[in-house]
Amino acid sequence: MKVVIQRVSEASVIADGVLTGAIEKGLLVLLGIHAEDSEKDMDWMIHKITQMRIFSDDNDKMNLSVKDIEGNILLISQFTLLASTKKGNRPSYLQAAPPSIAIPIYERFIEKLKASGFENIQTGIFGADMKIQLVNDGPVTIVIDSQCPE
Repeated sequence: MKVVIQRVSEASVIADGVLTGAIEKGLLVLLGIHAEDSEKDMDWMIHKITQMRIFSDDNDKMNLSVKDIEGNILLISQFTLLASTKKGNRPSYLQAAPPSIAIPIYERFIEKLKASGFENIQTGIFGADMKIQLVNDGPVTIVIDSQCPE
């Protein structure tokens, strides 16, 4: 599982011409699901996303999580995060889970985020052509890979 998290002051997604999700202060999370991801990867990733201290406290130090600030989450499925670019100029997406595997994992990911205290998770539409708008706050952008935790 690979994610790109962006600290945002606002973000929204339009799928097939319809606004499907919008948030104010919080995180835009782009989620790539690997064909071999497990429940353990999901739990680890959700913990990282919700507990990552990337919001400023009263002393302007990044000491607060999205949970601490009662921020919002906009979750977007993005298989292109798992692109392999080692050979040639056309990315390969063989590592990305096919929809039959990825959709249930994506839906379970949303359920688990809600269970961790984020009842109002905003999302795009899995597999749709989406337009995402955001105001990256900082900017703060972090890539996390459950297969290569550092």
